[in-house]
Amino acid sequence: MCCSDSGSCLHRVTEHSLQPARKIRIGIDVGGTFTHAVAIDAASLELTGTAKVPTTHRAAEGVARGVIDALAQLMQRHAITRDQIALIAHSTTQATNALLEGDVAPVGILGMGPSRSAWIASAQTCIPPIPLTPHRRLLIHHRFLRSHLATPERIDALLRALREAGARVIVAAEAFSVDDPRREQLVCERAAEMGLPATATHHVSRLHGLRTRTRTAVINAAMISRMLDTADMTERAVRDAGISAPLMIMRSDGGVMDVAEMRRRPILTMLSGPAAGVAAALLHAGVSDGIFLEVGGTSTDVSVIRNGRCQIRSAELGGRKLHLETLDVRTVGVAGGSLVELARPGAIASVGPRSAHIAGLPYLCFSRLATESLQSAIYETPDDRSRRVCARVGDTLLAITPTCAANVVGLVPPDDPAAGDGKTAAGGFDRLAPTLGFASGSALADAILRAAARRVGELVRGLIRDYRLDPALVRLVGGGGGASAIVPAVARELGLPFENARHADVISAIGVALALLRDSVERTVVSPSDEDIRRIRSEAFDSVLRMGAAPETIQVFVEVDTRRNLLRATAEGATDIHRPDGESERSGAADSIESTVRASFGPAATNIVRGRVAAGFELWTADLRPTGLLCWLRRARTAIRIVDRAGRIRWASNSAGWTASTCTRAPTDVLALAERHTRYSDAGATIPRCFALADGRVVDLSGLCDATQVSEVLRWELQRIGGGDDCLLLVENA
Repeated sequence: MCCSDSGSCLHRVTEHSLQPARKIRIGIDVGGTFTHAVAIDAASLELTGTAKVPTTHRAAEGVARGVIDALAQLMQRHAITRDQIALIAHSTTQATNALLEGDVAPVGILGMGPSRSAWIASAQTCIPPIPLTPHRRLLIHHRFLRSHLATPERIDALLRALREAGARVIVAAEAFSVDDPRREQLVCERAAEMGLPATATHHVSRLHGLRTRTRTAVINAAMISRMLDTADMTERAVRDAGISAPLMIMRSDGGVMDVAEMRRRPILTMLSGPAAGVAAALLHAGVSDGIFLEVGGTSTDVSVIRNGRCQIRSAELGGRKLHLETLDVRTVGVAGGSLVELARPGAIASVGPRSAHIAGLPYLCFSRLATESLQSAIYETPDDRSRRVCARVGDTLLAITPTCAANVVGLVPPDDPAAGDGKTAAGGFDRLAPTLGFASGSALADAILRAAARRVGELVRGLIRDYRLDPALVRLVGGGGGASAIVPAVARELGLPFENARHADVISAIGVALALLRDSVERTVVSPSDEDIRRIRSEAFDSVLRMGAAPETIQVFVEVDTRRNLLRATAEGATDIHRPDGESERSGAADSIESTVRASFGPAATNIVRGRVAAGFELWTADLRPTGLLCWLRRARTAIRIVDRAGRIRWASNSAGWTASTCTRAPTDVLALAERHTRYSDAGATIPRCFALADGRVVDLSGLCDATQVSEVLRWELQRIGGGDDCLLLVENA
């Protein structure tokens, strides 16, 4: 049960003393309807307990109340003591809700710039009001000061003017502050002395582009007060209960950060809703290459995982780009609870976007009403002219959904969260089918699933096309409570293999519990030198180290974007109780793992070889002979699969090369391997995407576009990793 006084519940739970040696990671995911909490054994990373409470959107404390309630219920139900908790991590919709509801503070911008370009800096720091909803805008006030006149007295005068104009939070925005942030910092200090919360553009981004940097800082500032209240309440409840474990918050890029970082950059939690599910796909389901579909009751979130990394894009608000990296998650209004619209007798027009949850209708397959008197009915609302098919039993309307259809045709396993009363659903569909123009209940169910799969399939095809994924390597992985209703049908529509993750209904909460500490550092650099790369890599490494990551678990991905003159380093690391490198026992029998690997090569593969075991991995290779028209003109390709200690495919490519090396020789050997696979054209040389395997880890060098940079970064990584001497070098042809 859920406690009415969660604080006292937390205190009572801590009086238990069961199993003091057990360590637990707690993940709490805030959903639109429910807040789920899970307990994960820190040693085995297995799920040991769950809890669920309604999400408290309308509580005075916001969604933080639901987070605390879920934690209290989880600890009570599973006798978890405060000493057993190693980490608490939670997602939050507070930032997104603040924007959607217009619950933000008016912002005052104090712009600064050099005299010679003051008019440009003034124009670029003068951000117009930002529309948040059809009826609400973020109010923004602006004052400007030439940089050489930025004395404390003048700054104070302008801050008072902004406050009198209505500003409740301040943004310091100066041209070129990424190179010299002292004046922005001075503005923040003066504002703090006046009791005004403040942020600076160099806090949210180190990229040039004053207008975008200022706009991002404005959004960050507008939600500071609301987010600080949420963070303070959650942290206070946890600490008052005597829980000393680290408290982490989910980021929009799939990692977690500590509370101190969230207080400084609350914008990093914006659009973080789907991030937890993707983190679970990586760290719980072990997906290295695939498309992850998190299926709820109203919508499905679709994202790409490639070579063990989630794909990132720049966030937008009101059609304007922000200096904020988020997961590239695309959403479609089709899910397990979507309602069905009939085009004509015997034809389904569409499935979704309106859902049974929004309409307030119970599902037919979860109903206990007798279906002998069931009749077809139409559901419609004044604001929606579409006519949805429902079932009527007496005065009760029941929703016809993809979940009901999946139960009818037997796609839902008995222990699945989407499993309903298949007999009731089948009987209901059989009675409805003739009145709707279908030959049988199973024909009606099949038509519903195909219509739902077409819409989701279009989104999946778009991701395959946009990221140029090899269709032979793509598999679908389902999560969320509605996965069994949608994912099998989409896989059939696209002709792709699929699997649904274990514990799919709490997959996001599991992702929160397992997510890695993460931070990104960006710079605008033209033709970065080795020293530029070393410096930014060290800065990212140190950032997650300060948050509490164990040094031996930290990995840094460096990316050079020559088109945008962008240098980015993204560091990920785990606390000292959890290593993300797959050092668990092999899951599944050896023959099962072998059959999975062989099947992944496809029917066209020949000469499949189970190669050497080195660097903590097992190497498999195969030849892929060209087929089709003019096949004799094309060369055979080498396909590679890398299997980790847990028996999972951690890296895969159908056009690759490899060489065995040692940690000492690898920086030199990678130059020769890259040269052999470099492609030359009129536009110049394009090196392959490079990777290295050492000490049970995959070192991703694919973000670098120069072989010398690849060699230098690899040298730094191998010096830090240490461990065994074996090293495998891999390249994927561009």
